[in-house]
Amino acid sequence: MSIFEDKRSRPHFDFILLINMYLLMFMGVLAISVATFDPAVSLDLPLLNRILASNSGSWQAIFVVASPAVVWFIVSIPYEHFKTFSSVYYFGTIIFLIIVLITSSAIREVKAWLQLSLGRMLQPSEFVKITIILMLAKELAAKEKPMNDFRSVMRIGTYALAPAALTYLSGETGSVLVMLGITYLMLFFGGVDWKWILFITAIAVLGIAGIFAYGIIGGSENYKLVRILAFLDPESYKLDAGLQSLRSQRAIGAGGLTGVGLFVPGSMSQLNFVPEDWTDFIFATIGEAVGFVGTVTILLLFLFMILRMLYLSRFTYDKFGRMIIIGVMAMIVVHVFQNIAMTVGLMPITGIPLPFLSYGGSNLVTNTIGISLVLNVTRNRSNAMPAYAVPVSGDIEHQ
Repeated sequence: MSIFEDKRSRPHFDFILLINMYLLMFMGVLAISVATFDPAVSLDLPLLNRILASNSGSWQAIFVVASPAVVWFIVSIPYEHFKTFSSVYYFGTIIFLIIVLITSSAIREVKAWLQLSLGRMLQPSEFVKITIILMLAKELAAKEKPMNDFRSVMRIGTYALAPAALTYLSGETGSVLVMLGITYLMLFFGGVDWKWILFITAIAVLGIAGIFAYGIIGGSENYKLVRILAFLDPESYKLDAGLQSLRSQRAIGAGGLTGVGLFVPGSMSQLNFVPEDWTDFIFATIGEAVGFVGTVTILLLFLFMILRMLYLSRFTYDKFGRMIIIGVMAMIVVHVFQNIAMTVGLMPITGIPLPFLSYGGSNLVTNTIGISLVLNVTRNRSNAMPAYAVPVSGDIEHQ
């Protein structure tokens, strides 16, 4: 092997990352089934039958069973295809966002879903996260120092802010935060000048401070601002905006060290004590059922997934591929942080699912596509160091 090659950068199919993903998926199916089981129907049934007896659990299981086809399809696509057709995918998802905004009916003041057959719904904003990653990866890979001229700033800003603006108009504040988080972390790792990073950070801090100040001083009937007020003083809103967060914390606390167990009649999850404890608040179900030990296990699996992607990106010398890995990692990081923080009362409620665990086909497929893109990159990357990283002859003599 050449001295300019590294075994850690060799092309390979990363089974470690794949196994990590499926461990979380299987735990998600189980947690959803626990959150939605009916003791009158499924209490005496074997585990598989209990899952099938849960409508949500069985649907999630179907998505999990079908997911290897998604992995195979994405991994088998030629690597350069994603760079060549990234704009096609990007503008396609933008069109879907516009269609949803114009034609769909609002659910809880949010217009985010396209109605499909069999009662299923498609959430285009989930897939937009992937196309933002592809477009930003392509733009950041085009230059060693991105955002060093006006045109680059405008292109990157447009790619990030256009879908975020459309998503915000539909009422999906949580997804907007994920898109902005993906953008920020990709810029951070993408070689953008520190002045831009500091500027964007300052704008974000001022924006967050302004939103909180407006909510506190001005008050509002807007449900988004009410959620902020409920986050700051949940007891004052314990019968409405603060109820979900307070009950979630109570359910997690009830789990103690090892939890009350799975499929327990009379448990808070079985009694639907926490609203939406099979979707956005699935962590409350997990906390009650398996306690501190179980939740720490979940957190360690997510931490391992994130660190694994950081490791893979470190030894991916092609910048486009490296930025794809960073983008997918950022998507997982922001989702996990937002979801768990809002579940335990450390952030306002934003309606963000927990990757691979919360019920929802669109989110599960999106995260599967994201991990599959990482697998595609590692399978097709070159382990030859780029020209700018090759040491000069004088350096070689001293190695």
